[in-house]
Amino acid sequence: MRLEGKVAIITGAGSGMGRAMANLFAKEGAKLVVGEWNAATLDEVVAEVKAAGGEIVGVQGNVADQVDDQKIIDAAMNTYGKIDILCNNAGVMDLFSGVAEMDDATFDRCIGVNVKGPAQLSRLVIPIMKGQGGGSIVNSASAAGLGGASAGAAYTMSKHAVIGLTKNTAFRYAKEGIRCNAMAIGAVETNIMASIDQTKMDMEALGVYGPWHGCTPGTLQPDDVARLALFLASDDASAVNGAVVTVDKGWGAA
Repeated sequence: MRLEGKVAIITGAGSGMGRAMANLFAKEGAKLVVGEWNAATLDEVVAEVKAAGGEIVGVQGNVADQVDDQKIIDAAMNTYGKIDILCNNAGVMDLFSGVAEMDDATFDRCIGVNVKGPAQLSRLVIPIMKGQGGGSIVNSASAAGLGGASAGAAYTMSKHAVIGLTKNTAFRYAKEGIRCNAMAIGAVETNIMASIDQTKMDMEALGVYGPWHGCTPGTLQPDDVARLALFLASDDASAVNGAVVTVDKGWGAA
C-alpha cells in the first residue's frame, strides 16, 4: 500500500493511462479526485474504483478552463482536506501538421489542455502542498517532448513546454518538499486519437512520421505508464525530483 493515507488528483482519468492510474493508485491506498471532460467515462471509472472498495470523487470539466481546475482542487480539499499528489495526465493530440500547416484551433487546444491545464493546476496545488510540508507532482509528457519526430508541431511544442514546467517547478519548490517529475511516454494503446477530427488529419505529414513509428519496438499498455506514475508519486521516489523518466520500450534509443 504505497499510497496509504495519500490524497491524489488525476486528470484525464476517464480512459487510457489516467484510468489505469486511478485504479492502481486506489489499489495502493490513495483517496482519489479524478478529472475528466467526458461525463460518461468519468462515471465509469468512478464506479470501477468504488466497486473495488476505493474512495473516489469525480469532477467533470476541461483542464484548460481555470474555473474547472478550481473545482477539482475544491473537491479534493472539501472532501479530504489535503492534496498529496497531482498527476497532470489529461492531454489531446494534434493533426500531425508542421508549423506552416498548423491551424489556430489545434494549436490553441493543444496548448490549453496540454500546457495551461498542468500549469494552472500546479499553481493552485503548490500553496496547499507547501502548507502541508510537501507533495508530489507527476506530469505526463511524451517522447514528443524530447525530439521532433513523434507528432505535429502543436503537440510537440506543448510537450516540450511540459518538460520545461516540470524542471522549473522541481527546482523552484524543492526546499518546500515538493517534487515534480515528468514521464516521457512513447506510443501507448489509448484513445487519444479520439481527441481530434481525423478527417482533418494532415495525411501527407503523417506519411513523414509513419516510417519512424514503424521502427519502434512496440506500443505500451496504459498499465505500463501507471506503474511508473505510481513510483514517481510515492515515497519510493523521495529523492527523485526534476527528472524526465522515459517509458517507451526503446522508442528514444534510436
